[in-house]
Amino acid sequence: MSLPSTYLQMLSTLTKDGELRLELAEKPMLTPEDDQIIVKIEATPINPSDHGVMFGWASMDQAKGKGSGKDAVLTAPVGKAGMHVMKARIGQALPVGNEGAGTVVAAGKSDYAQSLMGKTVAVMGGGMYGEYRAVPAMMAMPLQDGHTAKDGASSFVNPLTALSFLETMRLEGHEAIVHTAAASNLGQMLNRICQADGVDLINIVRRKEQAKLLKDMGAKYVVNSSDDSFMSDLTDAIHETGATLAFDATGGGELASNILTAMEAAAARTPGAYSIYGSIKHKQVYLYGALDTSPTTLTRGYGMAWGVGGWLLPNFLAKAGMEVGMRLRTRVAKELKTTFASHYTDEISLAEALDPKTMAQYNAKTTGQKFLICPQKSL
Repeated sequence: MSLPSTYLQMLSTLTKDGELRLELAEKPMLTPEDDQIIVKIEATPINPSDHGVMFGWASMDQAKGKGSGKDAVLTAPVGKAGMHVMKARIGQALPVGNEGAGTVVAAGKSDYAQSLMGKTVAVMGGGMYGEYRAVPAMMAMPLQDGHTAKDGASSFVNPLTALSFLETMRLEGHEAIVHTAAASNLGQMLNRICQADGVDLINIVRRKEQAKLLKDMGAKYVVNSSDDSFMSDLTDAIHETGATLAFDATGGGELASNILTAMEAAAARTPGAYSIYGSIKHKQVYLYGALDTSPTTLTRGYGMAWGVGGWLLPNFLAKAGMEVGMRLRTRVAKELKTTFASHYTDEISLAEALDPKTMAQYNAKTTGQKFLICPQKSL
């Protein structure tokens, strides 16, 4: 297959003058090393986790666009606080996009790399918002017959995150899970997994329509944080399931603290020896997202057996090891169009992703709305 001499790659740069720039750069065509493959990226999702590299602490509500096609540029101002937080990346042109899928169009000399030629694969590792990407052959996930690049575009971040939540639960000796922002694409996926694996899941949502969505999917425990009865409803669900582990996508505010409070209140319903140090069962909340960028507020009233920490998929997979990682990826490949199916409301080109109006839509992170970038789509 004859490849072009150059390709387009989306880059995010923070200038020393306090401006964030998102633009398409023309790069020389990649040459694979012996154990690498070159993937023609045909579909790559915009996940909330991509926004950190794309936008950082820029004021995206003040974003402006100029140019069109391959010359499109999106800019936004960055305040003093943002410049301080992101000072390490000043002047660096960072490639964007965590995951994607496409066709292997070139391969290195290794037998395994050569075996992937012409196959449709899912890949991750950054830089996926581009027309081509070089990755280690062992990091690619070949898709099964009948599965397209669009089917496999979201094979890593959400599926492996959801599966790893359950792996974390089992590893740490918990019995059930509490999940926030539960009507998200990831949350719906987690519901399907928990129902299939017989794991109790408590879903925290913010709106009635989100609660209905999950209940229509068969979710048993759904609580609405906007209801006056939220804390009592949450405590009841935790008492019934015995949940002592939570994954919080919001990050900021009081939600993590409220979950720990409900866990302690649920534990207090079980008869036992009183202790001024609270229940002895460890209660853990992991912050894995930052939908709420305000400070995380903890009002300590849940004894001494608790923890709040960060959770990141690559860190967990590195800790879990290759065998666990391969087992999870195998399950994703088998259930790609069922348990791990992703649905997209919009398909856009690389240039369209740099349009301020389009950016405002996908940056809103609206439940039920998910954008797919198709890098081969005409600019």
